[in-house]
Amino acid sequence: MNIRPYLASILLMIVSAISAPLANAQSTYFPTNIGTWETITPQSLGWCSSNIDSLYNYLNQKNTKAFLILKDGKIVLEKYFGSFTQDSVWYWASAGKTLTAFTVGLAKQDGLLKLNDPSNKYLGAGWSSLSTAREDSITVWHHLTMTTGLDDVGADPDCTDPNCLTYKAAAGTRWAYHNAPYTLIDQVIEGATGGNLNIYMAKKFTNTVGMKGLFVKAGYNNVYFSTARTMARFGLLLLNKGTWNGTVIMSDTLYFRQQTNSSQALNPSYGYLTWLNGKSAFMAPGSQIRFPGNLNPDAPNDMICAWGKNGQFINVVPSQKLVLIRMGNAPGGGGAVAMAVGFNNDIWKYVNKLPCSTTTQTIVASASHIYPNPARIGGTINIEFNKASSVKSTAQSSAHSTAENHPSLAPQLLDITGRLVATLNAIAPESNTYSLPSTLNAGIYFLRFYHQGNTREQRLIIE
Repeated sequence: MNIRPYLASILLMIVSAISAPLANAQSTYFPTNIGTWETITPQSLGWCSSNIDSLYNYLNQKNTKAFLILKDGKIVLEKYFGSFTQDSVWYWASAGKTLTAFTVGLAKQDGLLKLNDPSNKYLGAGWSSLSTAREDSITVWHHLTMTTGLDDVGADPDCTDPNCLTYKAAAGTRWAYHNAPYTLIDQVIEGATGGNLNIYMAKKFTNTVGMKGLFVKAGYNNVYFSTARTMARFGLLLLNKGTWNGTVIMSDTLYFRQQTNSSQALNPSYGYLTWLNGKSAFMAPGSQIRFPGNLNPDAPNDMICAWGKNGQFINVVPSQKLVLIRMGNAPGGGGAVAMAVGFNNDIWKYVNKLPCSTTTQTIVASASHIYPNPARIGGTINIEFNKASSVKSTAQSSAHSTAENHPSLAPQLLDITGRLVATLNAIAPESNTYSLPSTLNAGIYFLRFYHQGNTREQRLIIE
């Protein structure tokens, strides 16, 4: 009896059994440096065209120039607005901070610098107006974590001249979103590597990844410019923890974990020049208030972000293998702080609605109790209670019976210092719609309200 055909059949069955799970698993795609970028259809993810149109309409209203979503490295959505095209170049603003932090990690990996080195080792003594002892206490790590202690409330927070860099607090004791100490990191890299920043980046990773962009000097700042697809390539590199199509670029896995996790306790939502979602508290640019809750409650908790002025966003979601890119002008209203904490979250509200039905698994499950958010000065807001805890009519009855029996427990508006600025009135009996005073200033507030005997607070942006 010839057993070879049977052995061949058995071998084929074994190979098929092993290969089937691998074929079904989603592997990450990496685009080549030239040629096309593979796509997948939104319909394959269960996304509806009408919901995509709603997202695009919203982005268009908010002065967007480019928007992309990658899934497993492939393009699902790519939209350009107005005269902006795939080849158009735009600035990253502070989203370039995350790119700089990644480059610092490569210089550390090469043994060219240490995070606990005084930054004057690379900048030279006297780069600030501090005493020698205080300047010596500021390390590269302090620049990466926004904890240099330098005064950020001067006339020009971008100014890197020594006379602009003055003492505010001991290094490591105060978190402040301060551009100048960040910008000096570029000089730290050049001092450590002995060469040009763009050349070092090209040698270490941008050529490999296919990133066609450059840091350009703009006043005191050093600003990265590129196409939206180059921005997406960096997002894909972050998604894969510094590895590109099998080539390990960031072998220092400890540094990458530190960059993408809480770097200090003052602002747990900040890593190494990288924003982090899903943390217990956050501090916003220009504020010394520690806000409770995470940055973007409607976005996935594991999202890491490179964010820049006027809404330049790289959002990376490892659990979903997603990268979301937005380039454009300022969305309007509320200033830089409101944009950072509000606009990105609003985009995710639309992204969460992309699936065709509520039975389809959404990207993230999150319910907002207050809308609209941002709200308008002198306008109205609605408080909508979580239907999982009670039906709407019961929630309304509970809320209003509480407020009617205890007038002091009506919804209260607090400013970022926790000071009560207004007690809100319902526009009609048994209504969950409340009027906002016309005397408010635009900014970030907290709305304190009461439901089923519990006090709740939610962030509210007023424009």
